[in-house]
Amino acid sequence: MTIRVQLNAGSIDEIKADTVIIPVARRGKEAVGLPQGLSGIDRRLGGRISDALAAGDFRAGSGERLVVYGPRDGDIVRCILLGQGDGDSIDADALRQLGGRIGRETNRANVGRVTVVVPHGAGLTPDRSAPLLAEGALLGAYKFDRHQTSGRKTKRTGSLQITYARKLKSLASVRTKVKQSCWVAESQRQARDLSNEPPNVLYPESLAAASRRMAREVGLRCQVMAVPELEKRGYGAILAVGQGSRRPPRMITLEHGATAKRKKAGTLALIGKGITFDSGGLSLKTAGGMLEMKHDMSGASTVFGAMRAIALLDLPIHVVGVIAAAENMPSSNAYRPSDIITTGSGQTVEIVNTDAEGRVVLADALHHAVKTYTPDAMIDVATLTGAAMVAFGTAATAGLGNDEELLDEIRMAGERAGEVVWPMPLLDEHEKATRSKIADWKNSGGRVAGVSTAGAFLRGFVGDTPWVHLDIAGTGMTASTTPLHVGGGTGVGVRMLTEWVRTRCE
Repeated sequence: MTIRVQLNAGSIDEIKADTVIIPVARRGKEAVGLPQGLSGIDRRLGGRISDALAAGDFRAGSGERLVVYGPRDGDIVRCILLGQGDGDSIDADALRQLGGRIGRETNRANVGRVTVVVPHGAGLTPDRSAPLLAEGALLGAYKFDRHQTSGRKTKRTGSLQITYARKLKSLASVRTKVKQSCWVAESQRQARDLSNEPPNVLYPESLAAASRRMAREVGLRCQVMAVPELEKRGYGAILAVGQGSRRPPRMITLEHGATAKRKKAGTLALIGKGITFDSGGLSLKTAGGMLEMKHDMSGASTVFGAMRAIALLDLPIHVVGVIAAAENMPSSNAYRPSDIITTGSGQTVEIVNTDAEGRVVLADALHHAVKTYTPDAMIDVATLTGAAMVAFGTAATAGLGNDEELLDEIRMAGERAGEVVWPMPLLDEHEKATRSKIADWKNSGGRVAGVSTAGAFLRGFVGDTPWVHLDIAGTGMTASTTPLHVGGGTGVGVRMLTEWVRTRCE
């Protein structure tokens, strides 16, 4: 379900809602009370909120929840108190998390019209808190149920009103910030949708079709290269990976701001690995190892979502998104260990493991972006190595590249967006591990230093272009439930890349 977010300010006596949500912070050892200025809501519920708080069971700890029901003849059915923890530590991440919990409440059955009343407090100024609460609410309300018959019957759109119990001088500007925040969060939700789709629904051709539809909706240019064009350009890497499947590969390009004025501000490239299903090819994965491999195109979904957000925000810069889409399958026509393939750059690659296919398709995508668009900076996003998952679990995205300043830009953009990027080394030894004795490269440097050797291979296809590689193997999908997601594809990187591009425009 998606949520339509509205912003309001003024008297709480004018609130019309079935469900009212109130964030409540804890102040040291003081007894928890209703936030200042919200006594009117308590009166409308017949004093039941203050009675419940007086019992002392609700301590307003982070994650705590208390539901207070109003009288039958009242105009508010229920009031939900959400504990914030320490009232002096409401940072951006805490606000997103709170927004996620609000979104989860909005997604419950029978809640009707929902209003969250934001009290006075440190860190809760409207221009700061409203966009973060809206962003969190949209992400927290996300649910992938389109293939459940019961899911088709549930309401697809809900509404949430964020209300500040005071007049605001700059209501219009805050509404603009909320609207923009919603665009980015909705784009991340679409990235999640793509990642969560089963491989019989999402494959290279259907991913290309989804990209075309999205591009028409938001005003992006979209170009799709099918097999004949890939062959003409000599993109033997993506063709080799995709040749074992009856679903042929596609290279998809999304372009924003392709005007002389925007190009004068610079050109940025975002590259996404789009392996719509990874069986491992002839180097076959185990049955358990294949189960979540529909998510192996999460890098592509991140680029898809980021390009959508960049277009909606109409950022004044030229941005290109390149998605290398293929399905890695075993068959009599599949590429083999010991094959030597020729990439679009003319460099050759010895295939030592067909399950190291992501870096192979990215070799052609990176070369295509450099050769065609000459970007000032380039970021690739990929669920590339199990080593990244071993190193960080779901806590951080591994980052490395050939430009420390660019990597720092990405890391800081991640901090502002609430996503962690952790730098990893890229040394000469890592490149040596990926050099072949019979070709220019081999597509795996072995188990040792897997994140860095994969990055070293990719570096061979970017030339002098400032470049950063983001390995989202651990962060792109998860079985965990948090206030911001319920498991499956996370859409990680959409907010971070959008924030990075936005900063580049300043």
